[in-house]
Amino acid sequence: MNLATEIRTLSPDLRIRENAPLRDVTTFQLGGPCPLLIEGATAAQLPAIIQLLNKAGQPFLVIGQGANLVIADQGIDQAVIRFCSEIPTIKADGNRVTVSGDTLLDDLALFTVENEVGDLTFCTGIPGTVGGGIAGNAGAFGRQMGDHLISAERLGLDGNVRTVLRNELEFAYRHSKLKETGEIVLYATFELPASETSIMQAERDRILEFRREHHPDWHTIPCAGSVFRNIEPTSAVERRKAAGYFLEEAGARDLHVGGAKIYEKHANIIVADEGCTAQDVWDLSEQMAAAVKEKFGIDLVREVRFLGNFG
Repeated sequence: MNLATEIRTLSPDLRIRENAPLRDVTTFQLGGPCPLLIEGATAAQLPAIIQLLNKAGQPFLVIGQGANLVIADQGIDQAVIRFCSEIPTIKADGNRVTVSGDTLLDDLALFTVENEVGDLTFCTGIPGTVGGGIAGNAGAFGRQMGDHLISAERLGLDGNVRTVLRNELEFAYRHSKLKETGEIVLYATFELPASETSIMQAERDRILEFRREHHPDWHTIPCAGSVFRNIEPTSAVERRKAAGYFLEEAGARDLHVGGAKIYEKHANIIVADEGCTAQDVWDLSEQMAAAVKEKFGIDLVREVRFLGNFG
């Protein structure tokens, strides 16, 4: 029995492909194959899958919606578990909300509005899953997920599960300890600030309109959101500055490499045109960072994750 067949015995609902192209599971729609792509796993099934992969000596990684990834054109050697569901798993008790890590962030934001269980509207329109959002401490408009997390049930790479509290995840701007360990959020519990449905709905509508005006629609335009993190303040009296401002001032908007180009409305977003490769995106990001370094002496830090070999 090969590894794929053995994993299939865990559940008939698992979708498993060998030598699967990863362009199919990222919003950039780029990237070569992985040896094994596993989709449809629930939080309850993930530990057993990981234990089988470890037993077989097969390296692996877990992704969510693939909204923040660029996979190398040659692909990667790891098996990929896609932990992402379009069916939300959410329970609310007052303003405390428990949600599965594979739930989409925007679905969680919508749930909190419709059920008036607390304000998480800043997550409106952000692609990706709750688990991925916690790992990267996703946020917008001055708020981030780590601000509201109470605890998380996390799955270690050894297949063991334990509950961790907020302070154990060492949240920082667009960062958590999970980014370093690669552990997976199975469930998370948030305590949300109270608000009224009418107020939250108005804010959700405002954010959706803002995103329509300033960001590409990743459903129709291949991209992965902001390439670089915003610039951290150098003193307590300064505010965080948008990386897009520095890129604009450095003339990065006119840069392009192959099929990779800068989005016309946002200097910190790369979009894929016809014939674009993952290497094109990497090379363009290098040119963007170099332009800002030359003009301002600032080292930009990537927010998008590049996986695999980029020459």
